[in-house]
Order: sequence, then C-alpha cells, then structure tokens
Amino acid sequence: MIDFKNPTAYKLAAADPSAYLAMLQPMMIPDEEIIQAYKTVRDAIVFTNRRIFAINLQGLTGKKKDISSLPYSKIQAFSVETAGVLDIDSELELWFSGLGKIRFEFAARTDVGALCRCISTYTLK
Repeated sequence: MIDFKNPTAYKLAAADPSAYLAMLQPMMIPDEEIIQAYKTVRDAIVFTNRRIFAINLQGLTGKKKDISSLPYSKIQAFSVETAGVLDIDSELELWFSGLGKIRFEFAARTDVGALCRCISTYTLK
C-alpha cells in the first residue's frame, strides 16, 4: 500500500502498459482502460481512465503484491516539477482527499506533460 507518511515512489520509467493488464483486469470496471504505466525495478504505477494503481511487489519472488487504487475523483490538487539542466528527474505530487500527499519521481525524459493532461482530463470533468 502507498505509505502516505513516506509518500515517494522513486525513479519511475516508462513501461509497457500491456504488461500489467492481466494483473489489474480483475479489479477494473468494464469501460476502464490502461493509459500509461511506469515502473521502478520491482514496483509500478499504472494510470487508467478511472484511477491510478500503485503496485508494490513484495518478498523475494515478487509473487505477493500490494495494489492500491487511487481514484481520480479523490485528487484535490496536483503539481509537477519538470526536469532541468542539473536535475534530470521530474516529480509529480498528488493531494488526495482524506489520505494526504504522494509524490512520484520520474526518470529523465519522462513526458510529465502527458501525465498532467491525463490527470486533468479525469479530475476536471
């Protein structure tokens, strides 16, 4: 589960969204689609058209999974920090009603503008 007391997921890099379909499909509603996915060495963040899934693989084999569902409807605000000359990482912070703030740190060359458009599309309806 996402730890809102230590709310950072580090060095997320773009991943193939189809790699997470079999894992998440049992939890997805009929019209829900995976839009984008990002991963660390073991964990992942998956954006759908309804919510964000945070996937935490646990144990040595990674067979145990902790999956958090973060609906866009609970996002109150977000901010983005784009990469600079010396700081090549981008960061996305999300504030969730009743939960607190989480921060995702993305590896270089991540299109954080696309993430912002995704979040805006589903939160500003």
